[in-house]
Order: sequence, then structure tokens, then C-alpha cells
Amino acid sequence: MHQSVALRPSLLRSILRVAWRDIKILVRYPTWVISLCVWPVMFPLGYLFTYRALAGPQNEGLSSFVQLAGTSNYLAYVVSGTILWMWVNVMLWTFGGSLRNEQLRGTLESNWLAPVDKTFLLIGAALADAAQMMLFMCIAWVEFYLIYGVWWLGSPWHLGLVILASVPSVYGLGFVFAALVLWAKQIGVAVNLVRGTMLIFCGITYPIAVMPGWMVRVAEVIPLTHAIRATRAVMAGDGLGEIAADLWYLLLSGALLIAAGLLALRFIQQRIRCSGTLGHH
Repeated sequence: MHQSVALRPSLLRSILRVAWRDIKILVRYPTWVISLCVWPVMFPLGYLFTYRALAGPQNEGLSSFVQLAGTSNYLAYVVSGTILWMWVNVMLWTFGGSLRNEQLRGTLESNWLAPVDKTFLLIGAALADAAQMMLFMCIAWVEFYLIYGVWWLGSPWHLGLVILASVPSVYGLGFVFAALVLWAKQIGVAVNLVRGTMLIFCGITYPIAVMPGWMVRVAEVIPLTHAIRATRAVMAGDGLGEIAADLWYLLLSGALLIAAGLLALRFIQQRIRCSGTLGHH
């Protein structure tokens, strides 16, 4: 009993140390801020030009989109989907590859020997990555307003609630992804597979109603679909009643993904212990 109580502060300190280390690295090499400023502006452009072309000179082709999406504001529709997809994309590259990056830096072996639960490596990295992503969200929304003229009609508090409800599912996916990347020792292919799947299924730039029935059923399982739908509803002025089902799904799926991520880390930890491949590249 005394030993377990004594270890709890050590786990908390370990988590905070990892988070503080990652934040110091971000501050020390601040050029990543450039990408956070450029991508929210550049990425939606291709889709916006496509929408403008398909709408026709007098927007005569916009009626089909309105029937499917429930709005004629395709600017807000596209940027609200792309910003959440970019959040997941950046998370996969940074937090998702955090254990792999530790391995490449040569610090994973020494940190793995710490006499605390190995989840401190992922939880600490998640805290640092979440701080970076909150900055990304703020920059993106300001740029959307200044450059595209897009702003939400609903309550900003409701939008913040959607983002907070999405955090467990986003970082739960990151937990699973980080553990599997440590096992496979390859991040590029895995990132492209996951983000490509979400780009196709989650209705990031088009209503999921245009997809075949089986694809719609797959899309409804992916938490990002619900995060995008709730964000678009808030931007259109809907209240909590209209997005309650999506919020509950995000919280439930987030809890399941975090549990799956912790189990995956336990599995990988056992495999590493048996094979002795922690330092292998």
C-alpha cells in the first residue's frame, strides 16, 4: 500500500517532465509555426476551387449540394471539415510517432527503464501535442475569418465543447497508432493509410450521403465523421440538442479508443520484453 502511494507522484512527475521536454523542443525549434499558418490556408483551396467550378457561373449547380448538405455555404462546409482532418493528420505525425521519434533519438531505452508505468511517455507527449494543436486551431479559425470570411453562427462555447469532446477519440486513436508504429517501426505508410481512409469516408469535403450505403455505415463508425458533423451544425447555428448524439458518440468512442491504446501499449511492451527489440530500428 505504501509503495503504490509513493509511486503515484513519480508517475505524475514523469508525465509532466515528458510534456515539458517536448514543449521546450517546440519552443527551441519554432519553425513548425510556419506550417501551422500555411496549411489552414493552402489545403482547402483545391476543394474550394472545385466547388466553385461545379457550382457554375451563376451557382446553378449548387442546388444538389444544398439538398445533400443542408447549406449553401460551401466555404464553411469545406474548411470545417479540413481543419479537423488536419488536426488528426498532424496528430498522427507528431504524437502518433512520438515513441518512434524517441527511438530514433536514442532516448527510448533509457526512458523505458524508468520505474513507473510506461504510459507516462504517451500521456506526456499527448499533453504537449494538445497544447500545440490548440494553437493550431486558434490560428486556423482566425485565418478562415480573415481570408475566407468564414465564421460560425452558433455559440463559440458550443464549438469549444465539440473540440473538447473530440479530444479523447483523437488521442485515443493516437495511443493505438503510437504503439503499433513502435512495433512496425514505420510511420509514413501507416499515416498515409489512416489519413487517406478518413479523407475518403468521413465526408471532409462532401456530404457522406453521396457515398454507397456500405461506405456510409463505415463512416458512421469513425469518430471524425461525428466531430465534423457536430462542428458544421454549430457553425450553422444549431444548439446542443442537435449535436447531443454526436457528442455522446465522441465521448464513448474516445473512451474505447483510449482503452484500446493502453491495451496495445501493454501488448507491445510484452512483445518487446520477450524479443528484446526495443532499440532495433
